[in-house]
Amino acid sequence: MHCGCRAGLFLAAVLALWALKPAAVFGDEGLWLFNNVPKEQLKKNHNFDAEQKWLDHVQLSSVRFNSGGSGSFVSAEGLVMTNHHVAADSLQKMGKEGYNPYRDGFHAKRLADEHKCEGIELNVLINMTDVTKRVNEAVKPGTTPEDAAKARRAVMNTIEKESTDKTKLKSQVVTLFQGGAYHLYRFKKYTDVRLVFAPEQQIAFYGGDPDNFEYPRYDLDAAFFRVYEGGKPAKTPHYLKWSTKNLTDNELVFVSGHPGRTNRLATLADLAYQRDVGFPSMLQRLNRLEVLLATYSDRSEENARQAKELFFGVQNSRKARIGGLAALLSPELWAFKSKEEARFKKAAEEREELKGAKSAWQRIAASQKVRASNIKKYTLLERRAGAFTEYFGFARTLVRAGEERTKANKDRLREYSDANLESLQEDLVADNPIYPAYETALLTDSLTYLAGELGSTDPLVRKVLAGKSPRARARELVNGTKLGDAKVRKALYEGGKKAIDESTDPMIVLARLIDPEARAVRRIIEAEDEVTRQAYGDVARVQFALDGARTYPDATFTLRLSFGTVKGYEEEGKKIPFQTDFAGMYKRSAAHKNKGAFELPKRWLEAKKDLDLKVPFNFVCTVDIIGGNSGSPVINRDAEVVGLIFDGNIQSLAWDFRYDDKEGRSVAVAATGIIEALRKVYKANDLADELLGKKAAVSRR
Repeated sequence: MHCGCRAGLFLAAVLALWALKPAAVFGDEGLWLFNNVPKEQLKKNHNFDAEQKWLDHVQLSSVRFNSGGSGSFVSAEGLVMTNHHVAADSLQKMGKEGYNPYRDGFHAKRLADEHKCEGIELNVLINMTDVTKRVNEAVKPGTTPEDAAKARRAVMNTIEKESTDKTKLKSQVVTLFQGGAYHLYRFKKYTDVRLVFAPEQQIAFYGGDPDNFEYPRYDLDAAFFRVYEGGKPAKTPHYLKWSTKNLTDNELVFVSGHPGRTNRLATLADLAYQRDVGFPSMLQRLNRLEVLLATYSDRSEENARQAKELFFGVQNSRKARIGGLAALLSPELWAFKSKEEARFKKAAEEREELKGAKSAWQRIAASQKVRASNIKKYTLLERRAGAFTEYFGFARTLVRAGEERTKANKDRLREYSDANLESLQEDLVADNPIYPAYETALLTDSLTYLAGELGSTDPLVRKVLAGKSPRARARELVNGTKLGDAKVRKALYEGGKKAIDESTDPMIVLARLIDPEARAVRRIIEAEDEVTRQAYGDVARVQFALDGARTYPDATFTLRLSFGTVKGYEEEGKKIPFQTDFAGMYKRSAAHKNKGAFELPKRWLEAKKDLDLKVPFNFVCTVDIIGGNSGSPVINRDAEVVGLIFDGNIQSLAWDFRYDDKEGRSVAVAATGIIEALRKVYKANDLADELLGKKAAVSRR
């Protein structure tokens, strides 16, 4: 089996020289690494000098939420801006019967009132180091895919441990170009994170599902946290100052955030797999969950509160996947990708230095067939779709932690390496509320799904159900487990393998039962990942040879810089202005008789007389983003906050596979609109003053 080392060494050399090469002239596409920003393109197209001091400041002002999402420091005392929907999990966990901050909003008027959120971790990228050569050299030529995957995992675990021990920073080896390069990222970690402000969910997600991924929009999808160190607000000298100026048409803006995943380097075979298998199966699962959550929510107001955050996430994912599938079914995408792939294959056939890459496309196609035949079981068992409850998630983590911690660090599964154990343990013992009736409903449905997908006569299904119906078995498991108690989880974790092996907790027993088959199918998928990783290393080598500086890595939920302009667009012959205002929101509410998804919260109706209705509310720009960028700051040339990314329009959903700025747009909340709402609607003048640098957080004691 080709080990891919040559591709990795080639890419490492190109990456080292990248900053010295002039960028090709093309549109504002790109999810750029901070150490490879196309400075000449910015200078030529936008007359902007991306000085290193500016880049370092923006990098150190940007944060990543471990729960998924981005954010930024916006004051010198640890204040962090992000989206309401990034904060939703924390708001949900704060709630209880009769108290619903997710629905009603939250505002800490004093530092003492800022709510500590369990299980949240924020990461700030400190530096990056290329470790491609070391990672690839660990995989010897002729190694089987399974052994190659183990060898690569071992060296990555080792690199991370060495870095963590040396620097005391959270360390992560990141795979770039689907296996063409590997960089070691080091992060400063914050775990004392407290909620400061969030508006009502109704205004954060104004227009609801009908307006989701649409534009014009009128959403205050914003929230503020604060990070603490030693029980006091953290000192954060790198933070983004706030702009008080309204944006202008065609103004240059930047987004610094953590895009989750794109598939722009994907081959035709890979895209065909996603079109015919991946996206349809995911949509089937999401549709099923959406029906379940709607039914559960309709039973009572308290049920709706418990399910609201997941319900929103499922609806959002369902609509995003529909848009993604539409892109995969687009003849234009296939024509573009076919042309690109033919160009790459021709170069691999004709150029002597690239001939080792010519089999890459066949290897990826063969691997996708193996993945397609195993993905159902992998999703059900390894990804826990067949036992979808938080209790089983805890049980799986405990069972595997007990087993993996008996091994040498290099031999462990990636999530149980020494570099990751601290974060894993903090998440495991976080004392957040769990609702047995809600978890029973989720588990009942997922056990039914398991039996339906694998068949009721499948040996594992029969063992899992233990002669009972899915509903009866779910009740038995939920009623019998003690894993809802954080102290019980902590004791089991600290007791190690012996305590977990001896446990009779029914969820632990279930996790032990499922784990052998889950691990087996995981090994198959990881071996295929290694095949595609090596093949994509060759594809990337060809792309570099042809396109040079136009090439950037697909998204990996690590920090990237994107740029573009504030710009409207034309849709079906209608010109869409680049920004909306508060007046437009009230008109939209009136047009829908202030009902349903377009109902305004009471305080917004009362504040109408006080608001400057001409203040911009939301706007669009051509900046390249994808899921994971939620909560990213939009900044101007002076690194000042001018907006907050919260969505893209429906046309931008195709950006997963190909960027096109003809109609695709990123959608953001305007910075001036946030200040207007804080002052006039929420009377949060202290927070607004802190954002504008007029008052320090300590004054709120």
